[in-house]
Amino acid sequence: MNWNVFLSTFAAIFVAELGDKTQLATLSAAVGGSSRWAVFLGSALALVASSAIAVVAGESIARFVSPLWLRRIAGVAFVVMGGLFLLRPR
Repeated sequence: MNWNVFLSTFAAIFVAELGDKTQLATLSAAVGGSSRWAVFLGSALALVASSAIAVVAGESIARFVSPLWLRRIAGVAFVVMGGLFLLRPR
């Protein structure tokens, strides 16, 4: 296993997930739920499943598009989405 990739991926995803809508949804489910372990296991399994889909999709796309262009496309998409959120009417 490449520990550098593992640790950098963990750090990036951990920081990206802090305070996002998924964490807030999990928080609200835990507050109202009677079984916090069920909430934890359900949310953990959902994150694992969505990550697995992303890894498989990324591996498939990387066969046709270079990683450099994927990063560029992702960067442009984030900038465009950020601009749209900033410019949308309230």
